[in-house]
Amino acid sequence: MAGKVTVVIPNYNGLKFMEPCFAALEAQSEKNFDVLVVDNGSTDGSVEWLKESGIPSVFLPENIGFPGAVNIGIKKAETPYVILLNNDTEPKPDYIREMIRMIERSPKIFSVSSRIIQLHHKELMDDAGDMYSLLGWAFQRGVGQPVAGYKKPCRVFAACAAAAIYRREVFEEIGYFDESHFAYLEDVDVGYRARIYGYDNVYCPAAELYHVGSGTSGSKYNSFKVKLAARNNLYLNYKNMPLLQLLFNLPFLLIGTGIKYLFFKKMGFAADYAEGFSEGIKTLGKCKKVPFRPEHIGNYLQIEWELFTGTLLYVWEFLKRRLKKLTAI
Repeated sequence: MAGKVTVVIPNYNGLKFMEPCFAALEAQSEKNFDVLVVDNGSTDGSVEWLKESGIPSVFLPENIGFPGAVNIGIKKAETPYVILLNNDTEPKPDYIREMIRMIERSPKIFSVSSRIIQLHHKELMDDAGDMYSLLGWAFQRGVGQPVAGYKKPCRVFAACAAAAIYRREVFEEIGYFDESHFAYLEDVDVGYRARIYGYDNVYCPAAELYHVGSGTSGSKYNSFKVKLAARNNLYLNYKNMPLLQLLFNLPFLLIGTGIKYLFFKKMGFAADYAEGFSEGIKTLGKCKKVPFRPEHIGNYLQIEWELFTGTLLYVWEFLKRRLKKLTAI
């Protein structure tokens, strides 16, 4: 029987994660799947390990970023579905089987986000699907919350590309991951586009895996991440919002930008955030906007509602995390 899915693993100097990740793939209850590693010019011995292990791989001469690497993998795949899997993950045995089951529920499902648990704090969630807000903040639904929750499937704004399955043919309609992002928010961007075109992004709690988090960049906050996220956030809104929606949301987006600047100033990254924001303003003209089509008006209205409810969800989860910290003191 022909396989239904190709697991595409982008790698950049992730040798230390390879063995546990592939051991978890070897233990999958679903055995009929392909694997393809796209190596982004690693210099840590990953290339040699992949060759010695006989793992199907594409070896790039330099680091072209996460979107560029996964686009190569998606285009080389010959299966109807692709799973994008970070190298610092360890899927549970039924992971692939449950992801296929979920995406096959409807042809309108573009992507499925899995139940991601923190590897080093297995009592806490890492991601139950990505959400977006009126303030222009993308966030991991459920991050830092007790692992006992988030056990019901639901629609989410976008799938977290650290561990998600995608319907491959839809990329031809909506476009692939935007390589101008290089890293960060490219998964929310492609999920946003899918929503504009009327597709769904859903969450599958039965597909569980553990995630180290920031395995390539090395930390939750650093100069590299702050700059790119600030720039890419501008790209995300400019590309996907028609002018009228962008003007309507502008006051909220400006408030969100101001709060983020103050947050990163407190963290010591104010200059990095300002530099990324400035670069984004200067290069907006190079972005390819999603063409506005009248038949998508209903989808835009639904998205606007999801931005509003996403804002409420962010506030609710933030307050729960703060309360937990206060009660722990």
